[in-house]
Amino acid sequence: MDDTELVQRDVDIDAAIADLARRYRAAGNLGVQVLNVLNWPAEGVMDRLPENARARLETATVRGLEAAMSAASGSRSLVKDQKPWVNTATTTMVGVVGGLGGLTTALAELPLTVTMLMRSVQAVAAEHGFDPDEEQTRKDALLVFAAAGPMVQGKTPDLTFLSSRVTLTGVNVYVGIGLIAPRLAVVLGRKLAAQTIPVIGAATAAATNYSYSGYYHEMAQVVFGLRRLADQTGTPFDALVELLAARLDD
Repeated sequence: MDDTELVQRDVDIDAAIADLARRYRAAGNLGVQVLNVLNWPAEGVMDRLPENARARLETATVRGLEAAMSAASGSRSLVKDQKPWVNTATTTMVGVVGGLGGLTTALAELPLTVTMLMRSVQAVAAEHGFDPDEEQTRKDALLVFAAAGPMVQGKTPDLTFLSSRVTLTGVNVYVGIGLIAPRLAVVLGRKLAAQTIPVIGAATAAATNYSYSGYYHEMAQVVFGLRRLADQTGTPFDALVELLAARLDD
């Protein structure tokens, strides 16, 4: 029996996939809870964002991701990774400040929020044994942000974002940012729209940042959990995604 067979015997793939499916569902439920509190339908949130803000959102997202990738990575050498609840609390407080002045302060707060989210994703990568500064890990961190986002209600699980892993292969991280940014811009647009009302927007921003922090933490657990499982068992990443999809359909 070779080493691969020994590893496959020791790792319960079904149990691991079941745990990742639980995390995926938990991530989606966070956004549903926020939408219920706001009493907003998911499809109407973006309509609350001014047209000029929507036009600038993708460019701002690219710049925010570029800054977040380097700032989050650099901060890890100065401040050790925190427990998830600490990251969530910090991101929530950042949202409160950003929501106090409506759209103006929300736009200013956005890069900091993205950096905090990226830092949380990198911490999950490290938890699973991956070096956050390694090229493939940085691409997988981007993959987390290709997910649909927390403020989307869908009856059918959407794992198509995981296919972006193939798209990111062979390109550098900054090209990858350009590929992921359009999808993330839509997700961040929902967040900004939820913060457009001054003062009241502070409470809304706290709720949305809480949701986003929890969502991306759980999605990072899914992405890096799949990657570690692939490494442990020798099972192709895509095959594990299919197993996860089947589990979510149950």
